[in-house]
Order: sequence, then C-alpha cells, then structure tokens
Amino acid sequence: MKNKINYLPILFIFYTLTSFYEPHNSDTTPSQQKRALYLSGLERAVIDELNLARTQPKVYAEFLTSYAACFIGHELHEPGKPILMTREGISAVNEAVRFLRNQKPLPELLPSQGMSRGANDMVRMQGTTTQTGHQGRDGSTFSERINRYGTWGGSSSENIDYGNNNARRIVMALIIDDGVRSRGHRKSIFEPRFRRVGVAFGSHKAYDYMCVIEYAVDYTEKKTR
Repeated sequence: MKNKINYLPILFIFYTLTSFYEPHNSDTTPSQQKRALYLSGLERAVIDELNLARTQPKVYAEFLTSYAACFIGHELHEPGKPILMTREGISAVNEAVRFLRNQKPLPELLPSQGMSRGANDMVRMQGTTTQTGHQGRDGSTFSERINRYGTWGGSSSENIDYGNNNARRIVMALIIDDGVRSRGHRKSIFEPRFRRVGVAFGSHKAYDYMCVIEYAVDYTEKKTR
C-alpha cells in the first residue's frame, strides 16, 4: 500500500506601486534577456512553461486535463510516486482547465537577471531552514530583494512553490492553486500587465525543493561595472 503525504504549500504575494513607476530603460536587449545564460536549465524551463501557459492557454489546458486523470477524489495517484493528499482534489484541476480554456493569450514574460538574483537571495536564505513564506531571514520583503539589483515599477508579485523539481509540475501547481481561495498564484501568471520575470530554484530543508518566481510590470536593471 502506498504511503500518503499531505499537499505541499505554494505561496503568493502581490504589491502595487503606481507612484514608483519608471519607464523601462535597461541596456539589455530582449534577445539577450531571452538567452538568460545566468539561469540554470530548470530555471529557464520554468520561464518557458510560464510563457507557454500565457501565450497558449488552451494548449496548457490539455496538460491539466491529462493530469486530472491521476486524481481519485482528493488523492493524487501518479505512477511510481507516493499518494498526495490535496485540499480540493480534482475539482481544483477541473476549475483550472475551465479557466485556461477561457483565457485569452498574453505576451511572453522577459527574463530579468536582477529579479532572478533577488529570487535567489530568498532561496539561499530559506532553503536551509524549514520555514516557508515571503519574508527573508534578514527581514526583507521580496520587493526589497529585487530592488537590490534594479528598480521595479508599476506592480510586482512573488510566487513560491515547494516540493517540485520539474518545470511543468511547478507551473501546473501554481495555476491549479489548490487550497488558495484567491487563486493568487494563477492571477500572477496571467496578469496582463506583467512583462518581466525572475526565477531561482534550489533545495529546501523541509520540502526538498523550492522555486521562487518574481514578476513585475517594469524593471530597470542596475548597471554593473
């Protein structure tokens, strides 16, 4: 008989700052941003998944439709893996499928090195602990962390996924948003104003893995010497 484990949390936070908005003026061209050689393969894959979901939501709905077949009530039965107990079960997956089928395509997100460095600060601080949440061990907020390496404008958001080490599973979990009444993670992914993204992936003491994703309407990279 397979062991059962409880669902793994995903966390979301969203800030808006209209008075702080500055036009984007980065020296980095979009083509350079897309290459994003400062990211690991998995981190680039997460951005690819986010952009696939944004630009082709109906295609992404089919991934979730296949995923729904693994559910028996609130239990997720994936071949070769322990049974995962979720809060909402298949109903959350089906609701996400309906959302995606009605979602209009959105522009791709462009990777940001500064935002990714801010995300990595959070991975380094929290990964060695059993803590979850958005406050860093140094007391920092996510907006403060990404502002160490540039300036965000318009609005910004942070998603954190725990327990997944596969890009598609990370993004699917955030879109399904099991147990999150506001569906805040999903709203971040499909926020039409967002144009920039930063990602960092690493280990976590309690959940094995964590992935931090930063979003912003606008981001001006800090010039490096």
